[in-house]
Amino acid sequence: MFETKILGRDDKSVEYAAELLKRGEVVGIPTETVYGLGANAFDENAVRKIFEAKGRPADNPLIVHISELSQIEELVTEIPRLAISCAEKFWAGPLTMIMPKSPRIPMATSGGLDTVGIRMPSDETARKIISACGFPIAAPSANLSGSPSPTSAQHVFNDMNGRIPAIVDGGYCCVGVESTVISFEGRDGIRLLRPGFISVEDLKEVTENVLIDKGVLAMLDENAAVSSPGMKYKHYAPKAEITLIEGNSEQFRNFVKENGNDKTTLMIFEDSDSAGLDFSAVCYGKTSEEQAHKLFDVLRELDNMGAHQVYARCPAKNGVGLAVYNRLLRAAAFRVIKL
Repeated sequence: MFETKILGRDDKSVEYAAELLKRGEVVGIPTETVYGLGANAFDENAVRKIFEAKGRPADNPLIVHISELSQIEELVTEIPRLAISCAEKFWAGPLTMIMPKSPRIPMATSGGLDTVGIRMPSDETARKIISACGFPIAAPSANLSGSPSPTSAQHVFNDMNGRIPAIVDGGYCCVGVESTVISFEGRDGIRLLRPGFISVEDLKEVTENVLIDKGVLAMLDENAAVSSPGMKYKHYAPKAEITLIEGNSEQFRNFVKENGNDKTTLMIFEDSDSAGLDFSAVCYGKTSEEQAHKLFDVLRELDNMGAHQVYARCPAKNGVGLAVYNRLLRAAAFRVIKL
């Protein structure tokens, strides 16, 4: 057990966090997407501490974070031409690219795969910590495995108090959902493995050949090997049972009138979605960008409310909305009712 310290983002705190990471410890770090649980990506023992702290399945790969483009060369055996184009357009930012890993990346980091996911966060504090360490940082979301991802240092503390020595408080994450994850197919193909703030429409500015992997919208077999975090297991879930309700505001209200009970809580876009209904409700945003920013905070709020059964209005499935839908789909264990 640790006495978990919450650090600031000043230079002294960054140096202290880097020293812990150099000693093989795990530290909660801010990024623009969600908070990460960071360790030395080259240190197998340190990486295993991440899995232990999270209770994470060992075959769920980790994403490696860098602070400079030049660091990528020692992490992979091949850099596809499209990867360079994507890095020039989207880095630093919420895009993870899957490439063939170099021998320097332990199998513990890659989840037993011969590929590795790499990204350069736009969060300045995250990049300062990576630079101060002098090595890349492997970092999944800093939550207990399966629970909603953390978008504040307090969320991390709630899950990780006593499990890790320190958390760097960088404020609220500005994006709010994990990075977009892609792999490359042939000379001009991109496969979307996990949607995020960088949308399909954004990726098509690099190449028109963008494929959406079936694992984005469908449940994969529990024995399937996956290249990206967030594809295989039930993720992001509060304790309540969530059901996605696909339909307009009027259809949603009518459904809730007929099927709601005294244990029902609603996840809605705006107050009008619950007009005339006598149920507890939380708004998670009118726009896809607002929904992405607030989603995990709202899912954690449901636990604080003691919610049992949740009916959630289904978000859009394009742009950033696809990322919100992907996360809610997994939080709901793929329970969707189309009206």
